[in-house]
This record gives sequence, structure tokens and C-alpha cells, in this order.
Amino acid sequence: MKKEKAIKPAILGGIPAFSEPIPITKPTMPDTDVILSRYKEIFKTGIITNAKYVKEFEATAVKHLKVRNAIALSSCTCGLMLTMKCLELKGEVIIPSFTFHATAHAAVWNNLTPVFVDCQSDTFNVCPEEVEKAITEKTSAILATHIFGNPSDIDALEKIAAKNKLALIFDAAHGFGASYKGKPVGGNGTASVFSLSPTKLLTSAEGGIVTTNDDALAAKLKVARNYGDSGNYDCAFSGFNSRMSELHAILGIESLGDLAKNVKRRQKSVEIYKELLRKLPGISFQKIKKGNQSSFKDFSIIVDADKFGLSRDSLSEALAKENIVVKKYFYPPVHRQKAFAKYCQGNIKKTFVNTESISQTALSLPLYSHIEEKDIRKICEALSRIYSSRKEIKEVIN
Repeated sequence: MKKEKAIKPAILGGIPAFSEPIPITKPTMPDTDVILSRYKEIFKTGIITNAKYVKEFEATAVKHLKVRNAIALSSCTCGLMLTMKCLELKGEVIIPSFTFHATAHAAVWNNLTPVFVDCQSDTFNVCPEEVEKAITEKTSAILATHIFGNPSDIDALEKIAAKNKLALIFDAAHGFGASYKGKPVGGNGTASVFSLSPTKLLTSAEGGIVTTNDDALAAKLKVARNYGDSGNYDCAFSGFNSRMSELHAILGIESLGDLAKNVKRRQKSVEIYKELLRKLPGISFQKIKKGNQSSFKDFSIIVDADKFGLSRDSLSEALAKENIVVKKYFYPPVHRQKAFAKYCQGNIKKTFVNTESISQTALSLPLYSHIEEKDIRKICEALSRIYSSRKEIKEVIN
């Protein structure tokens, strides 16, 4: 019997896995009819910002996250900026370099000096030991991130912050749907700041939410999002306009109602990915500690070039030929970006060993709450074909 010829990857002239590009992510939208009926209501009243539905959204978030206060804003970045502003931070803020650059932008906009530290090699989250080493007399806060929705070591960071009398802020941009030791992230530290942009599990199109158990901070944030004006037109301090509109809040309310279902969908999708990819040499995954749940805002693999036979960048190029959209998160890491290079001194490679390694080997694959299993299987089949043809592909790329 004649042996069937193996299907070639598209980079070697084969047919792409997908006829049209499959995106890295896309929002899973709630029921349109419900959204539109509420939109019609507010269009009639003409009250379209920071009113009835914003309050409802905040109250729903409080209940879901089990916190005392939730303050809705126009973006997560605004939330980070205003939280640091309201805490009246000075001097230095310790920040992981392996994060989205908005984390660092928020500190710099507050005239704070970001002190970048390394991440853990397995969880990709900030390393508590490195945080503690970086504390000086100028340090006023720790700003940690839940990378890809994987909760940071909250207990260790809270202990360090308490011991050194520092504010502890969590950039929880990826955090909706994540839990730490069985509890939703959001009620930890001084405050947590969530993103509601279209790439997140919970979306309001654009927007953010700050959660805190500090009532005084919450009250100040509500004033800060309206220029620092409490309503008497006499600004108590300098804030800026970062209010959330009613339109965004309605979308957020409905999206929050679907969150539990969407978290389960993502968990199942990630299980399928892992089942199919763990058989490939040189492919490994982010570690989620026992008792925690990642939101899997992103699903990222680590590519060991020696074992897989191709570098992360070569694999990325091969997958692009298959019409599979992938992302190199976070590359370059913040300490290597032009805007923040001046804050880094000394031996960068030695200081950021894990960050340097992960940023050069991590690759995020397509994942969204309604991705179909057949598409995940096609993506994994494409990865397998690329691995099988790695020597030929290496020659073509080089």
C-alpha cells in the first residue's frame, strides 16, 4: 500500500490551516436585545454618563468580587493613575518588568520612579524575594500584576508590604475570573485595578474598575474621576475626567452576568490545548499554583528552541503562514522599552534573568471564551506539522 504523503505546513507551500486569519482574541458579547433595550431607555432620558447603570455595575462588581467598594472608570490605566494619585505616593514604586507597559506609565505619570524587578520563572508573576530586595527608604508602594490572569503570590506580597508599611496595589487588568485560594482576586492589598477592554473576559468595550476595602480611598477616587470636583465646582485636588458612561456600564453589567460561564469555557479550552500540546518536545506552560484559578485572559506557551527545533520567533512566523494570529507577550519587556530605559542600570541580563528568558520564549495562542474546539484542534495540528517539518522550515527562514 502506498504511504500517504505528509501534509506540509503553509510556510513550505502547503495549504494554510485557516482560510482566514483566526484572531488572537475577540470579545464574547452578551445578548444584543437586552443591551439595546437598556440603551433605548437611557437615550430617552439623556442621562448617559456616570449615573444609574454605573452605580448598578459598581454594586454588582462589589457583590461578585466580595469587596467593600468598586469604582468604575474610563480605563484600567486611569484607575492605576488615580489610585496612586489618591494615595499621595512619593519616591519609588516597585514594578515587575514582565507586564504590559501601562503599569509603568501610570507610575511615571505620577512623577514616581519605577523600580523594575524580575519575575518568577514558572508563574511569570513578580518574584516576592526580588521585591523585598528592591525596597529602599524611598519606596512608597509595590505594584504587582496578575499575569495572564494567574494570581500573584498575594500572601507573600501582603506580608512584605505590611512589614515595610508600603501601599500594595494590584494591576488586576487580567483579573476578572481569577481566584486566589478560592476567593476572587480584588479584595487584596490596598487596591486592585481591573481592565474592561475588549480583550478581557469581562468587557464594557472600554473601561476599568478599582476595588478597595478602604472606604476613604474609595470616596477620594469617586471625586478624582471627576476632575477632583465633589459636585460643588470647587475642586479639592487635581483629578481628571475618567468617568464611565452609562452605555459602557450596561455592557459591563450584562458581561458580568456571563462571566462564570465564560470562565468555564476558557478553562475547558486551555485543558484541550494542554492535552494536545504537552506531547510536543520543547513546549511548556505557565504554572498555576494549587488552589488558584487563572482567568486565562491569555494562553501562552514557552518554546524551548533546543528541544522544539525552532525558536519562538520562527514558530511565530510559521504560524502566521497558517493564518493563526499569535502574540509575543510581553516583548520587549518594560525594562527594555525606550520610554523606561533610563530607569534601568547595571547588568540587565543578570538583574532580569527570568524576564529576559520568558519574554524571548513566550508565545500567546488564540483564546477567547467562545473559541470552538475544532479551531483549537486545527491550531494544535498546525503546531504538530510545523514541529515535524522543523528542519526544512529552519532552512527556509534562515
